[in-house]
Amino acid sequence: MTCTDPATLDGLAWLACYLTTGKHMAFYTSFGTVLLLLAVTAPTALLFGFGGAVAARARLAPIRAVGKTYIAIVRGVPDIAFFLFFVIALDQGIEYLRHRVLCPDWDEPVRRGSDFVVCSIAKLPLNTAPQWQHEIYGFGLAVVTFAIVFGAFAANVLYGAMMAVPRAQIETAEAYGMSRGQAFRRILVPQMWVYALPGLSNLWMVLVKATPLLFLLGVEDIVYWARELGGTKTPNFTDYPHGDWRLWYFLALLVFYLLLTKVSEQVLERLMKRLTFGQATTGGMAR
Repeated sequence: MTCTDPATLDGLAWLACYLTTGKHMAFYTSFGTVLLLLAVTAPTALLFGFGGAVAARARLAPIRAVGKTYIAIVRGVPDIAFFLFFVIALDQGIEYLRHRVLCPDWDEPVRRGSDFVVCSIAKLPLNTAPQWQHEIYGFGLAVVTFAIVFGAFAANVLYGAMMAVPRAQIETAEAYGMSRGQAFRRILVPQMWVYALPGLSNLWMVLVKATPLLFLLGVEDIVYWARELGGTKTPNFTDYPHGDWRLWYFLALLVFYLLLTKVSEQVLERLMKRLTFGQATTGGMAR
């Protein structure tokens, strides 16, 4: 079977050639982009969250204020507004620092009304850079943005989990000669995950549902390609004309997210059983 002349094809042959075009290959690859985002963002957000929780319960007031401010501000701003603002601010901040270093003789303002103008060598990536560098840079900005936003929610969950560990256990550890840091690492941190996992599980589900926001960040994700491929295509502009097929493409996304959610629930349930094994429940029974 050849796909060189789609006009001569019909039925399953036409459909097979249509589903293996270059754009469809990019569509299939974008599913991997979503999974990669989740795989990178989840631990990064957890790291931000752990740092925020530790800072929020620090003894020093300035550090404690930083942790609580981070949690309060990021959690108080709608996700979509933060995504649209922070990505632009971070991108321009990086380019401005590069501009100051690489173009010290520049004597014109970088702010010209609503435009932000830096010297050409300060652009990141450079205009002459290959497309893959632009895609990696955009993906990196998306990861940082997602990690900061969901890190604030994770920080709130972990902070509550740390406070839920009985204080008497920490005092007992210190009475046996452990330092504050040792009691934190050996007693508090291992036990807090049992209290934190239900909240972190919900946060993971929210993160999964938030991945379509990649479309707003300029990343060619599954939503972008579903809209692009599913829209009406006329014979004058494509070799594979069709009507409005967005319903079917978004139905595929629905199935993908349902499967991902189901797998996530099973993994989290097993993790919860492992963490609570041997611990007494509120009813007095041991697992």
